[in-house]
Amino acid sequence: MFLTTEIAKGVSLHIRQTAQFKTVNFSIKWRAPLSEKTASERTVLSNVLQHSNEKFPTSASFRSYLDDLFGTVLYFDTTKRGAEHTLLFNVETVNDQYLSHGNVLNEVIDVIHEAIFKPNFENGQFKEAIVEREKSMVVQRIESVFDDKSRYAQKRLTEILRPNSPASMSANGTIDDVKAITPASLTKTYEDMLKNDVIDIYVVGDVDIEQMTTQIKKALPFTDRENVRLPKVADFDGQVEAYTKETQEMKQGKLHIGYSTPVRFGDEDFASMQIFNGIFGGYAHSKLFMNVREKESLAYYASSSYSSHYGLLFVVSGIEPANEEKARELITQQLQVMQNGEISDLELAQTKAMLINQMKEALDSSRGQIEIFDQYKTLDEQFTLDMWVTRWNAITKEDVQKVAQKIELQATYFLCGKED
Repeated sequence: MFLTTEIAKGVSLHIRQTAQFKTVNFSIKWRAPLSEKTASERTVLSNVLQHSNEKFPTSASFRSYLDDLFGTVLYFDTTKRGAEHTLLFNVETVNDQYLSHGNVLNEVIDVIHEAIFKPNFENGQFKEAIVEREKSMVVQRIESVFDDKSRYAQKRLTEILRPNSPASMSANGTIDDVKAITPASLTKTYEDMLKNDVIDIYVVGDVDIEQMTTQIKKALPFTDRENVRLPKVADFDGQVEAYTKETQEMKQGKLHIGYSTPVRFGDEDFASMQIFNGIFGGYAHSKLFMNVREKESLAYYASSSYSSHYGLLFVVSGIEPANEEKARELITQQLQVMQNGEISDLELAQTKAMLINQMKEALDSSRGQIEIFDQYKTLDEQFTLDMWVTRWNAITKEDVQKVAQKIELQATYFLCGKED
C-alpha cells in the first residue's frame, strides 16, 4: 500500500503513489511517551505552529498565502494512541498535473519546511503574546468538555476505570499544566520534539516516488533519534469503584458503563472482538440499540465502543433518571445473551458487512488510507483490505461468544440532575 523508506533512525517516509486523487496529501506524525504535561505542552505548541512562522508572522498573512496556493489546507493537531502522544501536521494541496500552469507542489513543500523549522521566534524563543493567546484557546477547549454532558460522563468513567493511566489522559492535557507553560518551556518542547520524537511522514498522491523522496529529505532534514522505542500500555491491577453517581444541573441522565477485556489491538481474537462490539452496540442493528432503545424505549440512545489499545469496552446511554435500574438490567441482559451464544445469522452478517463497508469507505480518501496504514503497520503482517475481509468473514458465532465470555463489568457511572 505504501512504500516505506527510513530517512533517518526513527524517521520513516511512507509514500503511496496513486492516481486515485487529484490532490497530494502530506501527514507528519511526531510521537512521544504520553503524560499530562507532555500533552499540555504539545497541544499549545500545535496551536502556535499552526498560526504563524518566521516568513508569515501573522495568521492572516499565512492563511492568505495558503489561499493563493489554490486553497491549500494546512493544520496541526494532537491525538493519542495507547501510551503515545502524537502531534500531527496535515497538508492537502492540488496536484500540479491538474493546473494549466504553476508550481504549487514545490511551493507547498517549502511552506511545510517553513512551518516546521522556522517558527515565529523572538530572541530565540516563542513570542510571549502568542503563547499566552494559544494557552487560553487550549484552556477553553479543555473546559468545553464540562458543557457536553456525554463527553464529561465518559471522561469521568475513564478516570474511574483507569486513574493516572494513558486511557484517562486527555490528548489536550490539563488546565493546570497548560497555564504553567512559558515561552521558554514551549521552546524546549519544540526542540525536543524535532530531535527526539519518533516520526512518520506520509505522502499520498500521483507523485514521482524517487523525486518526492529527494524533496522530502531536503525539506525535512531530521536527524537520527537516540531512542526509537515507544512505551506500551501497562496492565492495570488496581482497584476500581464499582458504582459512582454524580449530580449536576441537567435533565437527561447519562449512564456510562465500563467493561474490561483481555483482547487488545492485534491479538488473535481482535477481529472477533470487533464483530462482538458491532453486534452488542456498535451499529443500528445492534442488541443495545434494538432492545434498550427501540423495543423497551428506555434510552434516547444506547451504543457501545471498543477501545482496543486499552482493553476496554464502553456502553453509553442517555436515559430518564427514573429508568436507571431498568436500563442497567437490560444492558446486562444483552451481554449475557451474547455470552450464551444467542447471536442470529442476520446480526453476524450485518455486522461483517458494516465493518467491511466502513473500511472501504475510509480507504476512499487519502486521509483514511494514511490513518488505517498508520494504525495497522504496527502489526507483524502487511495490511490489505482483502486480508481483513477474509478474516472478518471467517468469524463464527462461537468465536464471538468466546470473546463475550471474557468481558467483565468493572465500573458504572451515572450522571443526573440534582432533583433526581
